[in-house]
Amino acid sequence: MLVKLLVKKHPDYETCQEFTNGKKAFDYIKSCAEQNSELPDLILLDINMPVMDGWEFLEELEKLNLEKEIPVYIVTSSIDPSDKAKAQKFPMVKDYILKPVTIEKLSKIHHFISS
Repeated sequence: MLVKLLVKKHPDYETCQEFTNGKKAFDYIKSCAEQNSELPDLILLDINMPVMDGWEFLEELEKLNLEKEIPVYIVTSSIDPSDKAKAQKFPMVKDYILKPVTIEKLSKIHHFISS
């Protein structure tokens, strides 16, 4: 919820789609791909989600073989080094960001994806 509020306040982000669990987020992306709809430009992903956790989401996202690469930023409270190492195994994961998310962190992400 806090991340969504920050994204809405940030001048460089136009829209924000929020999902209550990983399965709903995955189904949305899969549906966009199947219908040739516009895919997200960025995914902020928590690894601790109900129904389908972040790791399962990433595994399923890889299987979609999307034409467009969507940069994924893990946003988590986990300081476990094994989680960070696991995230680095997914090519679409661009960074591992510890909560709390700030306007400055969102600006850094936007700068990276827009360059």
